[in-house]
Amino acid sequence: MKNAAWDSYQLFLQVARLGGLTGASAATGLSPATIGRRMLELEQETGRMLFARSQTGYRLTADGQILLDHLQEMEAAARKVDAWRQAGEGGVTVKIAAGTWVAWMLTENFSAIRMPADGFNIALTIGEARANLAYRESDIGIRAFEPDESNLAARLLGEVAYAVYVRRNAGEVENRWIAVAEDDAISAYLRWPHRQASEPIVATVNRPRSLPDLVRAGAGKAVLPCFVGDLDPELQRLGGELTELRHRQWIVLNNEDRHRPEIRTVADRMTKLLKSYADLFAGKRASRS
Repeated sequence: MKNAAWDSYQLFLQVARLGGLTGASAATGLSPATIGRRMLELEQETGRMLFARSQTGYRLTADGQILLDHLQEMEAAARKVDAWRQAGEGGVTVKIAAGTWVAWMLTENFSAIRMPADGFNIALTIGEARANLAYRESDIGIRAFEPDESNLAARLLGEVAYAVYVRRNAGEVENRWIAVAEDDAISAYLRWPHRQASEPIVATVNRPRSLPDLVRAGAGKAVLPCFVGDLDPELQRLGGELTELRHRQWIVLNNEDRHRPEIRTVADRMTKLLKSYADLFAGKRASRS
Protein backbone atom coordinates (compact mmCIF):
# COMPACT_ATOMS: atom_id res chain seq x y z
CA MET A 1 0.00 0.00 0.00
CA LYS A 2 1.34 3.44 -0.87
CA ASN A 3 1.42 6.09 1.84
CA ALA A 4 -1.46 8.49 1.23
CA ALA A 5 -0.46 12.16 1.24
CA TRP A 6 -1.67 14.21 4.22
CA ASP A 7 -3.61 16.57 1.95
CA SER A 8 -5.66 13.57 0.76
CA TYR A 9 -6.52 12.82 4.36
CA GLN A 10 -7.50 16.46 4.87
CA LEU A 11 -9.84 16.23 1.87
CA PHE A 12 -11.26 13.02 3.32
CA LEU A 13 -12.00 14.91 6.56
CA GLN A 14 -13.92 17.55 4.65
CA VAL A 15 -16.02 15.03 2.73
CA ALA A 16 -16.67 13.00 5.88
CA ARG A 17 -17.66 16.02 7.96
CA LEU A 18 -19.71 17.79 5.30
CA GLY A 19 -21.43 14.70 3.94
CA GLY A 20 -20.38 14.83 0.33
CA LEU A 21 -18.55 16.50 -2.51
CA THR A 22 -20.61 19.69 -2.69
CA GLY A 23 -19.90 20.81 0.84
CA ALA A 24 -16.24 19.82 0.56
CA SER A 25 -15.99 21.77 -2.69
CA ALA A 26 -17.40 24.91 -1.07
CA ALA A 27 -14.99 24.56 1.84
CA THR A 28 -11.84 23.87 -0.18
CA GLY A 29 -12.37 25.60 -3.52
CA LEU A 30 -11.67 22.37 -5.41
CA SER A 31 -14.21 21.06 -7.89
CA PRO A 32 -16.50 18.17 -6.85
CA ALA A 33 -15.03 16.08 -9.69
CA THR A 34 -11.49 16.62 -8.38
CA ILE A 35 -12.46 15.74 -4.82
CA GLY A 36 -14.36 12.65 -5.99
CA ARG A 37 -11.32 11.47 -7.93
CA ARG A 38 -9.06 12.07 -4.94
CA MET A 39 -11.36 10.02 -2.69
CA LEU A 40 -11.26 7.12 -5.16
CA GLU A 41 -7.48 7.33 -5.18
CA LEU A 42 -7.41 7.35 -1.37
CA GLU A 43 -9.55 4.21 -1.27
CA GLN A 44 -7.18 2.54 -3.71
CA GLU A 45 -4.14 3.61 -1.68
CA THR A 46 -5.59 2.40 1.64
CA GLY A 47 -7.18 -0.72 0.20
CA ARG A 48 -10.43 0.15 2.03
CA MET A 49 -13.89 1.23 0.96
CA LEU A 50 -14.32 4.47 2.89
CA PHE A 51 -17.66 5.77 1.57
CA ALA A 52 -21.05 4.44 0.61
CA ARG A 53 -21.96 6.74 -2.29
CA SER A 54 -25.51 7.71 -3.23
CA GLN A 55 -27.40 10.59 -4.83
CA THR A 56 -27.94 12.10 -1.38
CA GLY A 57 -24.24 12.23 -0.49
CA TYR A 58 -21.32 10.28 0.86
CA ARG A 59 -21.90 8.13 3.96
CA LEU A 60 -18.96 6.70 5.89
CA THR A 61 -18.49 2.95 5.90
CA ALA A 62 -17.20 1.21 9.02
CA ASP A 63 -13.64 1.58 7.70
CA GLY A 64 -14.31 5.21 6.86
CA GLN A 65 -15.44 5.88 10.43
CA ILE A 66 -12.31 4.23 11.81
CA LEU A 67 -10.13 6.42 9.57
CA LEU A 68 -12.07 9.51 10.65
CA ASP A 69 -11.47 8.67 14.32
CA HIS A 70 -7.75 8.15 13.71
CA LEU A 71 -7.39 11.40 11.78
CA GLN A 72 -9.21 13.41 14.42
CA GLU A 73 -6.72 12.10 16.99
CA MET A 74 -3.88 13.14 14.68
CA GLU A 75 -5.42 16.61 14.29
CA ALA A 76 -5.67 17.04 18.05
CA ALA A 77 -2.03 16.01 18.51
CA ALA A 78 -0.90 18.34 15.72
CA ARG A 79 -2.73 21.27 17.30
CA LYS A 80 -1.04 20.65 20.65
CA VAL A 81 2.37 20.53 18.99
CA ASP A 82 1.63 23.72 17.07
CA ALA A 83 0.48 25.55 20.22
CA TRP A 84 3.62 24.35 22.04
CA ARG A 85 5.81 25.56 19.16
CA GLN A 86 4.12 28.97 19.02
CA ALA A 87 4.52 29.42 22.77
CA GLY A 88 8.24 28.71 22.41
CA GLU A 89 8.49 31.37 19.72
CA GLY A 90 7.27 34.02 22.10
CA GLY A 91 3.52 34.04 21.71
CA VAL A 92 0.43 32.17 20.57
CA THR A 93 -1.81 33.56 17.82
CA VAL A 94 -5.58 33.14 18.00
CA LYS A 95 -6.99 33.07 14.48
CA ILE A 96 -10.49 34.48 13.95
CA ALA A 97 -12.52 34.22 10.73
CA ALA A 98 -15.48 36.57 10.31
CA GLY A 99 -17.55 38.19 7.60
CA THR A 100 -17.12 41.81 6.60
CA TRP A 101 -19.52 43.35 9.07
CA VAL A 102 -18.90 41.20 12.14
CA ALA A 103 -15.19 41.82 11.56
CA TRP A 104 -15.96 45.54 11.44
CA MET A 105 -17.76 45.25 14.78
CA LEU A 106 -14.81 43.35 16.28
CA THR A 107 -12.25 45.89 15.08
CA GLU A 108 -14.40 48.76 16.37
CA ASN A 109 -14.29 47.07 19.78
CA PHE A 110 -10.86 45.47 19.57
CA SER A 111 -9.88 46.52 23.10
CA ALA A 112 -12.65 44.23 24.39
CA ILE A 113 -11.16 41.25 22.49
CA ARG A 114 -7.46 41.66 23.24
CA MET A 115 -6.20 43.52 26.27
CA PRO A 116 -2.70 44.96 26.83
CA ALA A 117 -1.69 42.31 29.37
CA ASP A 118 -2.66 39.37 27.15
CA GLY A 119 0.10 36.98 26.14
CA PHE A 120 -1.42 36.08 22.77
CA ASN A 121 -1.83 37.77 19.41
CA ILE A 122 -4.91 38.04 17.18
CA ALA A 123 -5.04 37.25 13.46
CA LEU A 124 -8.34 38.30 11.88
CA THR A 125 -9.29 36.89 8.47
CA ILE A 126 -12.14 38.78 6.79
CA GLY A 127 -14.28 37.26 4.05
CA GLU A 128 -17.75 36.13 3.12
CA ALA A 129 -16.88 32.45 2.66
CA ARG A 130 -17.87 30.04 5.41
CA ALA A 131 -15.42 29.99 8.31
CA ASN A 132 -13.40 26.80 7.91
CA LEU A 133 -11.88 25.27 11.03
CA ALA A 134 -11.17 21.80 9.67
CA TYR A 135 -7.64 22.55 8.45
CA ARG A 136 -6.99 24.93 11.36
CA GLU A 137 -7.14 27.96 9.09
CA SER A 138 -9.06 29.47 12.01
CA ASP A 139 -9.49 28.84 15.72
CA ILE A 140 -12.75 30.77 16.04
CA GLY A 141 -15.31 31.43 13.32
CA ILE A 142 -18.63 33.22 12.91
CA ARG A 143 -21.29 31.42 10.89
CA ALA A 144 -24.86 32.10 9.84
CA PHE A 145 -25.94 28.54 10.63
CA GLU A 146 -25.28 25.93 13.29
CA PRO A 147 -22.41 23.66 12.22
CA ASP A 148 -23.15 20.01 11.59
CA GLU A 149 -19.51 18.88 11.62
CA SER A 150 -18.96 16.48 14.50
CA ASN A 151 -15.67 18.09 15.52
CA LEU A 152 -17.08 21.59 16.02
CA ALA A 153 -18.75 23.24 18.99
CA ALA A 154 -21.05 26.25 18.62
CA ARG A 155 -22.54 29.02 20.72
CA LEU A 156 -25.71 30.80 19.59
CA LEU A 157 -25.22 34.56 19.55
CA GLY A 158 -28.67 35.68 18.40
CA GLU A 159 -30.33 36.73 15.16
CA VAL A 160 -29.30 39.08 12.36
CA ALA A 161 -31.81 41.25 10.47
CA TYR A 162 -31.48 43.00 7.11
CA ALA A 163 -33.20 45.91 5.36
CA VAL A 164 -32.83 48.20 2.36
CA TYR A 165 -31.05 51.49 3.12
CA VAL A 166 -30.88 54.81 1.29
CA ARG A 167 -29.22 58.11 2.04
CA ARG A 168 -31.31 60.04 4.53
CA ASN A 169 -33.85 62.25 2.73
CA ALA A 170 -32.59 60.89 -0.59
CA GLY A 171 -35.64 60.84 -2.84
CA GLU A 172 -34.62 60.03 -6.40
CA VAL A 173 -32.04 57.33 -5.51
CA GLU A 174 -34.86 55.06 -4.39
CA ASN A 175 -35.13 53.76 -7.97
CA ARG A 176 -31.48 52.74 -8.30
CA TRP A 177 -29.68 49.76 -6.76
CA ILE A 178 -26.06 49.25 -5.86
CA ALA A 179 -24.79 45.77 -5.08
CA VAL A 180 -21.84 43.47 -4.75
CA ALA A 181 -21.04 41.94 -8.15
CA GLU A 182 -22.92 38.69 -8.69
CA ASP A 183 -19.77 36.56 -8.88
CA ASP A 184 -18.70 37.88 -5.46
CA ALA A 185 -22.16 37.72 -3.86
CA ILE A 186 -21.67 34.73 -1.56
CA SER A 187 -24.09 35.63 1.24
CA ALA A 188 -27.87 35.61 0.82
CA TYR A 189 -28.22 39.35 1.46
CA LEU A 190 -25.63 40.09 -1.24
CA ARG A 191 -27.51 37.94 -3.75
CA TRP A 192 -30.87 39.51 -2.92
CA PRO A 193 -30.68 42.53 -5.31
CA HIS A 194 -29.68 40.29 -8.21
CA ARG A 195 -32.65 37.99 -7.65
CA GLN A 196 -35.36 40.27 -6.26
CA ALA A 197 -34.76 43.86 -7.36
CA SER A 198 -37.16 45.29 -9.95
CA GLU A 199 -35.19 48.52 -10.53
CA PRO A 200 -31.78 48.53 -12.28
CA ILE A 201 -28.48 47.88 -10.54
CA VAL A 202 -26.43 50.91 -11.56
CA ALA A 203 -23.16 50.14 -9.77
CA THR A 204 -21.41 47.06 -8.37
CA VAL A 205 -18.40 46.56 -6.12
CA ASN A 206 -16.49 43.41 -5.24
CA ARG A 207 -16.56 43.91 -1.46
CA PRO A 208 -19.51 44.69 0.86
CA ARG A 209 -17.48 47.27 2.78
CA SER A 210 -18.05 49.83 -0.02
CA LEU A 211 -21.85 49.55 -0.08
CA PRO A 212 -22.57 52.08 2.72
CA ASP A 213 -20.10 54.52 1.18
CA LEU A 214 -21.98 54.44 -2.13
CA VAL A 215 -25.36 54.76 -0.40
CA ARG A 216 -24.03 57.72 1.60
CA ALA A 217 -22.82 59.30 -1.64
CA GLY A 218 -26.30 59.06 -3.12
CA ALA A 219 -25.45 56.43 -5.72
CA GLY A 220 -28.48 54.30 -4.90
CA LYS A 221 -29.95 51.92 -2.35
CA ALA A 222 -28.48 48.71 -0.97
CA VAL A 223 -29.31 45.78 1.30
CA LEU A 224 -27.33 45.96 4.53
CA PRO A 225 -27.37 44.26 7.91
CA CYS A 226 -29.50 46.39 10.24
CA PHE A 227 -26.65 46.64 12.75
CA VAL A 228 -24.65 48.44 10.06
CA GLY A 229 -27.34 50.64 8.55
CA ASP A 230 -29.02 51.60 11.80
CA LEU A 231 -25.76 52.85 13.27
CA ASP A 232 -25.07 55.21 10.39
CA PRO A 233 -26.74 58.62 10.97
CA GLU A 234 -26.61 59.38 7.24
CA LEU A 235 -28.65 56.31 6.27
CA GLN A 236 -32.25 55.33 6.77
CA ARG A 237 -34.31 52.24 6.10
CA LEU A 238 -36.46 52.13 2.99
CA GLY A 239 -39.42 50.02 4.00
CA GLY A 240 -39.42 47.26 6.58
CA GLU A 241 -37.14 44.39 7.40
CA LEU A 242 -36.44 41.81 4.68
CA THR A 243 -37.66 39.00 6.88
CA GLU A 244 -36.65 36.25 4.45
CA LEU A 245 -33.00 37.17 5.09
CA ARG A 246 -33.13 36.97 8.89
CA HIS A 247 -30.88 34.24 10.27
CA ARG A 248 -29.24 33.08 13.45
CA GLN A 249 -25.58 33.73 14.14
CA TRP A 250 -23.15 31.32 15.78
CA ILE A 251 -19.63 31.43 17.13
CA VAL A 252 -17.87 28.20 16.17
CA LEU A 253 -14.83 26.50 17.71
CA ASN A 254 -12.99 23.24 17.23
CA ASN A 255 -13.93 20.77 19.97
CA GLU A 256 -10.31 19.88 20.61
CA ASP A 257 -9.12 23.49 20.82
CA ARG A 258 -11.92 25.27 22.64
CA HIS A 259 -10.44 24.57 26.08
CA ARG A 260 -7.05 26.08 25.27
CA PRO A 261 -6.82 29.12 27.59
CA GLU A 262 -6.15 31.73 24.91
CA ILE A 263 -8.91 30.45 22.59
CA ARG A 264 -11.40 30.16 25.43
CA THR A 265 -10.56 33.69 26.57
CA VAL A 266 -11.04 35.24 23.12
CA ALA A 267 -14.20 33.22 22.44
CA ASP A 268 -15.70 34.28 25.78
CA ARG A 269 -14.92 37.93 25.10
CA MET A 270 -16.33 37.77 21.58
CA THR A 271 -19.47 36.08 22.88
CA LYS A 272 -19.96 38.75 25.54
CA LEU A 273 -19.37 41.58 23.07
CA LEU A 274 -21.63 40.30 20.29
CA LYS A 275 -24.41 39.31 22.68
CA SER A 276 -24.32 42.81 24.17
CA TYR A 277 -25.40 44.04 20.72
CA ALA A 278 -28.11 41.38 20.31
CA ASP A 279 -30.94 43.93 19.86
CA LEU A 280 -28.90 45.88 17.32
CA PHE A 281 -28.11 42.73 15.32
CA ALA A 282 -31.79 41.75 15.45
CA GLY A 283 -32.83 45.09 13.93
CA LYS A 284 -34.31 46.67 17.03
CA ARG A 285 -32.42 49.92 16.46
CA ALA A 286 -30.47 49.81 19.73
CA SER A 287 -27.77 52.46 19.87
CA ARG A 288 -24.18 51.98 20.87
CA SER A 289 -23.35 52.88 24.45
